[in-house]
Amino acid sequence: MLLPRIGLALLVILLILIALLAALAMATQVRARAITAQTPNIGELTDVGGYSLNALHVPAGPEADLPPIVFIHGASGNLRDQAGAFLERLRGRAELLFVDRPGHGYSERGGPENDTPDGQANAIAKLMEKKGIERAIIVGHSFGGAITASFGVLHPDKVEGLAFLAAATHPWPGGVDWYYHLASAPVIGPIFCHTLALHAGMMRIAAATDHVFAPNPRPTNYIEDTGPTLVLRPTTFRSNARDVAGLHAYVTGFAPRYREINKPTVVITGDSDEIVLEEIHSKGLARDIKGSELVWIRGLGHKPDYIVTDIVIAALEKIAGEQRDLQAMARAVEPRLAATRVEPTGAAPSLQAGQ
Repeated sequence: MLLPRIGLALLVILLILIALLAALAMATQVRARAITAQTPNIGELTDVGGYSLNALHVPAGPEADLPPIVFIHGASGNLRDQAGAFLERLRGRAELLFVDRPGHGYSERGGPENDTPDGQANAIAKLMEKKGIERAIIVGHSFGGAITASFGVLHPDKVEGLAFLAAATHPWPGGVDWYYHLASAPVIGPIFCHTLALHAGMMRIAAATDHVFAPNPRPTNYIEDTGPTLVLRPTTFRSNARDVAGLHAYVTGFAPRYREINKPTVVITGDSDEIVLEEIHSKGLARDIKGSELVWIRGLGHKPDYIVTDIVIAALEKIAGEQRDLQAMARAVEPRLAATRVEPTGAAPSLQAGQ
C-alpha cells in the first residue's frame, strides 16, 4: 500500500507543478503584451536575408558636419537606449542609424550565426547596405563593444572610425550571472523564460538599472523612455541570455584580431564601472588598436553615453577629423561626477560575477 500512496502523492505534486507553470506562463504572456504596448516600435523592419532587423534611421540635415553614425546597444538593451542619449543631440548633424540587435527590441533573431558578435556585426553590415550607408562611425556600448570590434575587423571598408563606450571585449576572470546560463540552456531555458524570468525581472528592473548607472544617478525617466523591460519578454530574454552566456568564449578566440583594426578609434570608460572590468576591456582595446585614444574618467560608471554625452560627441567629432581635447574634457567633468555620486543597494547584474 505504501508504494501506490507515494506514487499518488508524486502525481499530485506533478499536477500542481504543471498547473503552477501554466499559470505563470499565462501571466507572462499577459505582461509581455503589456510591455510591448507600453513601448511601441519607433523603428522600421528591414529584411537582411531571411529575417528582419529593426532600426531607427534618421537622415542627415542639409548642413550635416559628421559622417553617418551607427549605434549598437549593449546587453538587455534596445535601440531606444542609444537614441535617448544621442538622437536629439545629433539630429541633423549626421545620418543616424540606431539598431535593435538581432533578437532584441523588435528585431528578429535570425539563425544561430547571430548568437555571436561576428554574426551580429555581419547583420548590421547588411542593414547598412540596405539603408544605403557606405561608411560610418560605429559606436558600441557595453556588449555592443564586442560587436563594434568585430565589425572593425570584418568590415573595415564600411568603417570611418570606432567609438567604444564602457565596452566588453576581452576575456575576463570569473563568469556571468547564473540566470544567463539557465535561460540559454536547452529545454529548461525556454521553460524558465516563459514562466519565471519576466516576473523576477520586473521586481528587479529599478535596482538593476540603478546599478548600470552607478555610481552616477540614473535619469529620472530612463526606464519609461528607453524600455529596458522589453528584454524581459520570453524570446528576447532568451536571445539576450545566449548573447551573454557565449561572450567569454567568443572574445577569448577573437580578441587577438583587434590588432588588425587601423581606423580612428576612441575608447571611453570610467574607473567605477560595476558591470564590466574597465582595466581589462577598455585598456585592452587601447593596447590592441594602434593609434587609439583611451579616455579614462574618474567617478564614471557604465553609462558614458548618458553621463558624459558631450565627451562622446566630441569623440565622434575627433574621429571625423576635428581638433578636440578629450583628456581636458574628462578632467573637467570629474568634479561633477564626484559631487553627484550615489550608492545603490543590492547586487549588480554583472559580467564580472564569480570573482
